[in-house]
Amino acid sequence: MKTRELHATGTAASHDGQPLDWLTVAGFKSIESVQKLRMQRINVIIGANGSGKSNLIKVFSFLEAMRAGRLREYVARAGGADRILHFGTKTTDTLSIDVSFGNETNRYEVALVPNDLDHLAPSEEIVYFWDRQKYVRPYSEALLPAGAEAGISRRTPPGIIRWIQRRLDRWRLYHFHDTGTKSPFRKTCALHDNRFLRPDGANLAAFLYMLREKHDESYSLIRRTVRLVAPFFEDFVLEPTTVNEDLIRLEWKHIGTDAYFDASSLSDGTLRFIALSTLLLQPDEMLPSVVLLDEPELGLHPYAVTMFCSLVRAASVRAQVIVATQSPLVLDHFEPMHVLVAERQNGASTFTRLEAGSLETWLSDFSLGQLWEKNELGGRPRSEAS
Repeated sequence: MKTRELHATGTAASHDGQPLDWLTVAGFKSIESVQKLRMQRINVIIGANGSGKSNLIKVFSFLEAMRAGRLREYVARAGGADRILHFGTKTTDTLSIDVSFGNETNRYEVALVPNDLDHLAPSEEIVYFWDRQKYVRPYSEALLPAGAEAGISRRTPPGIIRWIQRRLDRWRLYHFHDTGTKSPFRKTCALHDNRFLRPDGANLAAFLYMLREKHDESYSLIRRTVRLVAPFFEDFVLEPTTVNEDLIRLEWKHIGTDAYFDASSLSDGTLRFIALSTLLLQPDEMLPSVVLLDEPELGLHPYAVTMFCSLVRAASVRAQVIVATQSPLVLDHFEPMHVLVAERQNGASTFTRLEAGSLETWLSDFSLGQLWEKNELGGRPRSEAS
C-alpha cells in the first residue's frame, strides 16, 4: 500500500490542469440534496429569486473558507450552524460536500455536524486519487481536524491533499456591486496589496499598477477593452500617492484633456466593467481556477453586457466560470449546455442543465433569453407545491 500511495501522490501533483467535473451537496441552506451536478467550463445559473442560485455559488465560498482555516468565522458570520443547515438543525443533522476533478481522478469529501456552540465541526474528511488504468478502486486518505477547523486547512507535504488545497486556494467569488461613494473601489489602497484581485475590488488600483509594471500585455488588453465600452477613457494613471508612497488610488486620463479624474468621476457601470475586465483578462498564472460571479450584469449598459459575455467565453479557455444571473441578455450569449436552471420545489433547490436537443425547434425562432422570458426554460417563480 505504501508503494501505491507514493505513486498516487506523485501522479496527483501533475494534474494541476484538471477541471472540476461535478459536485454533490446535501444539507446546505436551500440545497437539501444535489447529486453529482456536472460542471462545464462555463456555467450560467438562472432562476427566480430565492431559487438557490446564490446558495450554489456559496457552496464554493464555503469550501474556500474551510481551506483557509476560516470555518468558524464563516459559520459565525452566517448566524450559526442552524442558519446554514437545510431548514436548521431540527431538520438536518449533517452537511456534506463532495467535489471531483478530472473525471474522478482526484476528489475531496467532507461531512460536518453541528455542536453545542452552534458551530459546524468536520466529522469526516477524505481525499481520493484514482488512476483507473492501474487500480480497480481509488486510493483514499483521511484528514484529521485542525482543532475547530477543517483538516484541509492544515499545512501538508506534497501529495493528494496538497493538490486539493491548491485547487481550493484558486476558487474565488467576486462581488463588484458596491460602487457607492464609500465603495472600496473609490478609496486608496496599499500599493503592494497585489498578489490577487480582491473579491470586492478593493485593491483594483494596486493590481492594475502591478499588471502595468510586470504584465504589460495583459494591462494593454484591459485598457483597450475598457475603451470599447468607455470611448472617452484614454488610460489609467497609476502612481503612488504624493503624501504616502505606500498607497495608491484609481485615477485615469480623459481623452483630449489633462484635467484630473479619479474613480469618483466614473459611473457605477463603468467602474464595474473595469473590475470585470481586470478580473477576466489577467495573466493565466494569476487567474483563479474557478471564477464565481453573482449577478455581474448589474448596472452595465447592454453593450457592456455583451462585452462581458465575450470576456467570459475567452476566460473559460483558461478557467471555469460560474455566473448567477437574472438577465435574459446575458443568457442570449451562451449555449444551452452552459445553462443551469435553478428551481425551488417543496422548499429545496434543484438544478437542471438545459439540453440543446429539446430546444432545437424553439431556438430556430427565439434566443435563450427570449425563451426564458416566455417561461419555456423554467426558472420562474411558482408555487412550492407544484
